[in-house]
Amino acid sequence: MTKKGTKKTVLITGTSSGFGKTTAKLFANKGWNVIATMRRPEGEEELTSLENVLVTRLDVQEHAGIVKAIEAGIARFGRIDALINNAGFGLFGLFEATPIEKVREQFDVNVFGVMDVTRAILPHFRKNKGGLIVNVSSGAGVFTLPMISLYCASKFALEGFSESLSYELAFQNIIVKIVEPGGVLTTNFGKRSGEEAAYNASLTDYDAFVAGTNAIFAGLRAARLASEEDVAKVIFQAATDGTERLRYVATTDIAPLVKARRETSEQEYITYMRSHFLPKQQGT
Repeated sequence: MTKKGTKKTVLITGTSSGFGKTTAKLFANKGWNVIATMRRPEGEEELTSLENVLVTRLDVQEHAGIVKAIEAGIARFGRIDALINNAGFGLFGLFEATPIEKVREQFDVNVFGVMDVTRAILPHFRKNKGGLIVNVSSGAGVFTLPMISLYCASKFALEGFSESLSYELAFQNIIVKIVEPGGVLTTNFGKRSGEEAAYNASLTDYDAFVAGTNAIFAGLRAARLASEEDVAKVIFQAATDGTERLRYVATTDIAPLVKARRETSEQEYITYMRSHFLPKQQGT
């Protein structure tokens, strides 16, 4: 463990469950000071019991709360060395059936929330002459699947923002990295996505497509082998390996899809995806 007074400090968003909570515990166990932020900290018990963890409120959709959380972390630990933008959620459902309010919320949390937290901490990093930002993206920021068009759109935006920002901030000695998880059985993300599913009942023209797509996703869920701990370890690796590497694929289940997207031609990729992930039409 790092000696007292020389510990590094990380601020992590979305630590009430899933990757965020597991990552917060891992960093704390590795000797880091952790600013564990969440929308409803009053119900948190596990993280508050850890000596080197500050649990505080941060809703990425509320600018004043973002600034307050950063200030509270600096007041407690003296400085912040790393930011992990983990907070996010996924919409599942037909684009045509998704209300515009939910579309905006998807981007408010997954894109604009990341931007707002990042912007708020940059003056502190510049003052310190350096810092690290790890943005938790998704395989859905590399390739796309039906029924999650809005989630994919938000993660594609996050990937583009992060890569461009990495060039912009290198001059300030601030490193930007992207972690890309796939499906994980133990996280509550799938449950939340299901709860956020758009209502499709009135769009009967899509019935056969939705049924086929749901069967595809059921097969994908059955193939998930990774855990929250696996992803947390990759996030920790990204934060501590001392490199300027940009992207980290965090789970092996998406490796074939990532390879198809990044290492084949456009036509080969589209053919591969359509053959695997488009539901068969009736009569074919």
